[in-house]
Amino acid sequence: MKRKHSIFVNPFPKFLAFCFIFFGIIHPFQAQPLSYGPNINLEQAKKVIAAAEAEAKKNQWNMAIAVVDTGGNLVLFQRLDNTQIGSIDIAKGKASTANNFKRPSRVLEEAVEKGGIGLRLLAVPGVFPLEGGELILLDGKIIGAIGVSGAQSTQDGQVARAGASALSSK
Repeated sequence: MKRKHSIFVNPFPKFLAFCFIFFGIIHPFQAQPLSYGPNINLEQAKKVIAAAEAEAKKNQWNMAIAVVDTGGNLVLFQRLDNTQIGSIDIAKGKASTANNFKRPSRVLEEAVEKGGIGLRLLAVPGVFPLEGGELILLDGKIIGAIGVSGAQSTQDGQVARAGASALSSK
């Protein structure tokens, strides 16, 4: 017996892509778009977290640090002592946002800062348009992302960049 195909097609992904491209929130014609590579493994995630933690401790910032794979799934999470509880979900969200949109979450924050059309990002479920989400690249491919929360977003970004650079420098 043949299976009947569902007549319902979820229009949300196409609508979201249309909005981002049409309204100029994300430019579709970038030089050499990044592609996904193999997922980050646990040992790599530990190196990323260690570098981010070192940067946070050096500056005496209490941070929540999350690393996700190319599917946006949590690989490793660490919360430094006395970090606010609210930073847990924000760190995970920043990491997923960077991974899912193939760009630092700061790019989306800038779109919101401009106002107007960019404010529509605030209505997209699961998007965290806040600095602190960075891609983790290895051999020019995205293997995951890191998200950091706990201080000002510029400080979160500084710690995230320190973590993300842990694999590229070796």
